Amino acid sequence: MEHSQTLYNARESRTTLPEKRRYLALSRTTDRVLQILLHGDLARLRADSVAQELGMSSTTLRRRLRADHTCYQFLLDRARQYRCEQRLRQMWQPGKCLADELGYLEVNSFYRAFRRWTGLTYSQYKIRYC
Repeated sequence: MEHSQTLYNARESRTTLPEKRRYLALSRTTDRVLQILLHGDLARLRADSVAQELGMSSTTLRRRLRADHTCYQFLLDRARQYRCEQRLRQMWQPGKCLADELGYLEVNSFYRAFRRWTGLTYSQYKIRYC
């Protein structure tokens, strides 16, 4: 009886341990898309032009990104966020200029994205950090 109780406790403690976080390595395709987005003109880069630059169809690009549990729009958003942070570290710019540089057609779309990234409005961010 005592032995079976010990086995039960050992089995239970193994299942309640926190799972180790697993980070998946990016595929070569996802990594290349990120590099293109980080170094390219975000106002002109579209999924089909990136796919063409990689020598594949848009469908193949979507499928490979989906295999990495991501999509082009998510990667584009991360590239825009990174570029925005880099620009604001260098010099403060009006939102309209930054939105244009990051490839947003509407300034309000940039402001919504900025608030999603930072939790602050663009003007609140300026007051706090500039």
